Amino acid sequence: MILQGNQRGGGKNLAHHLMKQENDLVEVHQLRGFASDNLYGAFQESYAISRATRCKQHLFSLSLNPPFEAKVSNEQFEAAIERAEDILGMNGQPRAIVFHEKRGTDGIVRRHAHAVWCRIDTEQMKAVQLSFSNRKLQDVSRLLYVEHGWKMPPGFLQPNQRNPQNFTLAEWQQAKRAGKDARALKILFQDCWAITDNRASFAYALKEHGLILAKGDRRGFVAVDHQGEVYPISRWVGVKIKQVRERLGEVENPPSIKEAHEIAAKLISNRLEELRQEQRQAADKQLKSARIRHQDQLNLQIAEQAGLKKQQVASQLEQKVVQQSRFRKGFFGLVDRFTGKHNHIKNQNHAETEKSIVQHRDQYKTLQANHTSMRKSIRRDTTAQLAWHQANDRELKQDIQWLNSSIAREEPPISSNQSANRQHRSRDGPDYER
Repeated sequence: MILQGNQRGGGKNLAHHLMKQENDLVEVHQLRGFASDNLYGAFQESYAISRATRCKQHLFSLSLNPPFEAKVSNEQFEAAIERAEDILGMNGQPRAIVFHEKRGTDGIVRRHAHAVWCRIDTEQMKAVQLSFSNRKLQDVSRLLYVEHGWKMPPGFLQPNQRNPQNFTLAEWQQAKRAGKDARALKILFQDCWAITDNRASFAYALKEHGLILAKGDRRGFVAVDHQGEVYPISRWVGVKIKQVRERLGEVENPPSIKEAHEIAAKLISNRLEELRQEQRQAADKQLKSARIRHQDQLNLQIAEQAGLKKQQVASQLEQKVVQQSRFRKGFFGLVDRFTGKHNHIKNQNHAETEKSIVQHRDQYKTLQANHTSMRKSIRRDTTAQLAWHQANDRELKQDIQWLNSSIAREEPPISSNQSANRQHRSRDGPDYER
């Protein structure tokens, strides 16, 4: 059942739309929490209450559209509306429910429903906050499809359930750290079941998530992942074995658990090998880029040092001109020599020159130290990046070796889930151990 909702004002226009006679049947099924006994009056009440707040979109309108082939009762519509109300946080708010029946172009009469809530909380005199309402309603829709056994539209699949043949290195590492989330796995199985209607499409949907459909050792169908984990279909989908058999039927020469494990492991191993090659290419590219960057930086530093030298030489020439201008010429120059002023100026110029030489030398050393530090930083970053790539390469190599060795073993490794399953009766698993 597709649920679509939005905040809105314009209660009069909404009431007019819901009461349109273009539908074969219009039934106002419920008016809860309103004083009025019709939609126009009820929505006018909501508007009047909203005037005491800043809220402009005082209504939340929800449409509920079941699949074409589904026969949905009033109680089932009400149950879906209650779920939506609960997840949206609209519990107890004034509500209207309207049922529509309309004949399609194929001549078949189909039924859908509308629910409208007043968003204004009269106790706090503010609108109920509706965050991520579309995502929440889609979650309710998915559950309704699964529970009623309706074929789910492909767009309702969880976006985070990625094809394992397209995972990135970060996603692979994160998945290894996090382990398996039982709830997410159950949703994955239910999604694959809901969007398919035969064995071939179900097997393909599972394979897109790295799971291979196989025949169990005892009875029933199972799915097997790259670690050799075995998942009984009926248990993880949440349906009876009879329903599984009716949909999947009997297959000639289905893969065994061991064969399915080999297929699943090979899928992941191939992708890891691709990631390893991508890592090596990225490392080569980064190394080449680092060398170019280092050479560019070195050329820039050589130019800066040459520029500083040139600036210092020019400064020394200017200083000499100033110093020479202090000496008087002719008769006054002789007077300065007899009085000792000439020697005083000479000593002053010498001291200034020595001080200037020291300053220029320190300035050049500082620039050289800065340049050396920058080059070391580039080398350090490059070394760290290469070390990161090498660590990832080693990790991927170990993962590939582990997968290949697990394929080579006669039996797939027994996981914690499988060990636990041996202690309890399951619909697809063995009986109690005696």
